[in-house]
Order: sequence, then structure tokens, then C-alpha cells
Amino acid sequence: MVSKKSGAGLAAAVGAVVLLGTGSAQAAPASGPALPATLTKTDVGQALNGTTSGLGYGVAPIKSLRLDPWANSGADFLNNGAVVQPDQGLAPVGTTTLTGPLSAGGGVKDLPLVGGLTGLLPG
Repeated sequence: MVSKKSGAGLAAAVGAVVLLGTGSAQAAPASGPALPATLTKTDVGQALNGTTSGLGYGVAPIKSLRLDPWANSGADFLNNGAVVQPDQGLAPVGTTTLTGPLSAGGGVKDLPLVGGLTGLLPG
């Protein structure tokens, strides 16, 4: 029976010979004790620049990530607020100051106290 083979076997054999070499390579003779490997000097400015720019790309989406998945919907439980009216003519204190930005679909950067601190983060 005649075998009909494609050239894939031949191509694989040629590729193996090219990658592995002919097998006649010899190890270099050792001429004394082996020297320790040395590392190149790190440029601190370049390393910090790369770190901060990479960190900026990673942190920027987190700052604007929508924290309340039900914002602007009928199921949003943060759109309800409670207000306390203190005695002696003081201004009323309510929860909508804190929950309002989240109920509107905002992220960490939109929160009243924490939002200003996110400006310190890169991105």
C-alpha cells in the first residue's frame, strides 16, 4: 500500500534540527572559577516614573467606579433619607449629604469627605 503523507512530518523534522542544532556543539572549557553575575544599575527616576504612570492607569477607573449598582432606579435604597431637626435652632442633619452622590450614580471621587483625597492618587 502506498502511504500518502504531507510535508508536515518533514517540516517538523527540519524545524527540530534548526532549533536544536546539529548536536555537535561542545561545551566551552572552564578557565578558572566562575564569576558571579552582575546586575545593571537601576535608574530610580525611570522606575518611579514607570510605576506612577502604570499605577495611574490602574487607579483611575477605580476612582470613578459606580458604587451603587441600583443608582437612579426604583430599587435604590440609598435615595431614602432621614433628617434630624435638633433643638435650639441648629441646622437639620440628614443622611442625604452622604448618600446623595452615591444615589446619583457617583463613585469614590464624588463622596463628600473622601472625594478630595482621591485627588492625591495618580490617574
